[in-house]
Amino acid sequence: MSDSKLLIVEDLHVTYNTPTGLVRAVSGVSFELGHEKLGIVGESGSGKSQTGRAILGLTATGGTVGARRLAFKGTNLLNASERTMRQVRGGGISMIMQDPKYSLNPVMTVGSQIEEALLIHNRTSKRVARERTYEMLRAVKIREPERVYKAYPHEVSGGMGQRIMIAMMMIPEPDIIIADEPTSALDVTVQLQVLAVLDDMINERGMGLIFISHDLNLIASFCDRILIMYDGRVVEECSAAELEQAQHPYTRGLVNCLPRLDGGQDELPVLKRDPSWLTTPGATR
Repeated sequence: MSDSKLLIVEDLHVTYNTPTGLVRAVSGVSFELGHEKLGIVGESGSGKSQTGRAILGLTATGGTVGARRLAFKGTNLLNASERTMRQVRGGGISMIMQDPKYSLNPVMTVGSQIEEALLIHNRTSKRVARERTYEMLRAVKIREPERVYKAYPHEVSGGMGQRIMIAMMMIPEPDIIIADEPTSALDVTVQLQVLAVLDDMINERGMGLIFISHDLNLIASFCDRILIMYDGRVVEECSAAELEQAQHPYTRGLVNCLPRLDGGQDELPVLKRDPSWLTTPGATR
């Protein structure tokens, strides 16, 4: 594997046995990730979050993951032991969840949760861990880090909670961040502030990013490259700068449904699905 490739995903499948039959959540997804920002976009149920969870071995009970290849920096994640996966999770690949209300432990202080993320993956003293936690809180633009350190999750706002999540995932200094809808629960102003913090930290540390979202405009403005998912499959891949030139009818439909500030649209079109989309070749570039 090339040193520039942090992650290789080849022919990834995620299936669930349900009372109504077999559900194929992810079907044959393939991509590589280097030191770049990769966006995965699609509607709810397209398989984008299931893809991110499968990489970290976090597929829910009843799910089965298979792939021709799933490798992180040369480590085969498909047959890795649980001990190895505990080292990869957080230490090598961190995941920022959608809503801090459900991701932060309500009975632990903010500081103790961030410290725990560092102490699990790094052999250091409690004093050093506390100083690093203060530094990380400052890095995510939180004022009065000493006060926030002692606070509980319910005592902070949604925007601050998301910054705390970023700090917790960043402090072990992983190689890859998987951000699963990290700003969908925030208002637009706070969303931009949180994304600016995330962007600065990723660029400074030379990490790879997988940014999962249903917001096509957000993905296009924040990422370098985009995968468009539909019904568990990647139907098209393009650079963010060339999104307007995308060729697959599903991607064209998503782009045409976006409201435009410059006018020119009497009404937004409705996306009409076609079974042939799953066999229509995309413009992979």
